[in-house]
Amino acid sequence: MKASDARAMTVDQLDDEVLKLKKEQFNLRFQRATGQLENTSRVRVVRRDIARILTIARQKRAGDEPKLAAPKPAQTEGAKPARVKPKATAKRRAPVKSRSKPNPKSRAKAKKSKK
Repeated sequence: MKASDARAMTVDQLDDEVLKLKKEQFNLRFQRATGQLENTSRVRVVRRDIARILTIARQKRAGDEPKLAAPKPAQTEGAKPARVKPKATAKRRAPVKSRSKPNPKSRAKAKKSKK
């Protein structure tokens, strides 16, 4: 289901659709567990449809429905697309050496262990 189809529905219709999809998801889980599931991609599609419909229902309940985006202007024939400049990459620095002083006790231990 496309988001535009879901946006055309009422909140009650969306709730019914979610219920229907959850039942289908339940059946698909059983089919997968018993090895009868042939179309494995349907599990993913149903899961995403449920999430999409729940999101749209939440937006409708809150009154936060997003406005539809304005259509992009059509390109004229022969016109070249705008060129995008690549982002400047940061220069890599040489690794910084430790500025802390060595521990004199660890030096003494190292000397003793060599003897």
